[in-house]
Amino acid sequence: MHRFIIDTQLPPQLAAWLNTQNLDAIHTTSFPNGHLLTDATIRKVAIEEKHIIITKDSDFYEHFLAKGAPPSVLLLQFGNIRNDDLLYHIEQALPNITTLFSSSANLIILDRVQLIAY
Repeated sequence: MHRFIIDTQLPPQLAAWLNTQNLDAIHTTSFPNGHLLTDATIRKVAIEEKHIIITKDSDFYEHFLAKGAPPSVLLLQFGNIRNDDLLYHIEQALPNITTLFSSSANLIILDRVQLIAY
């Protein structure tokens, strides 16, 4: 089963929704002072607890390009988007996302029209 850690700037309801899909997800705000977690701390937690980071923050993408995995990253590139629209796009792509992470992808970029895996 895939385990996800949802970055601070994404809605906590994303973690709740992923949990309803029989996935293991936690939002950074679930941690003490979670809204203040640094990217380095999020990466550390993701590595130690074998989570895939879901984020809109391009810093995680740049770190991945420089250092590789772990941790694995799902980078969402939607710009400003309503929470229900975000959940819709993730729901549509979720089967492909989980398949790609299962088959060795370590970085997936999702936007409104495409899914790119590395």
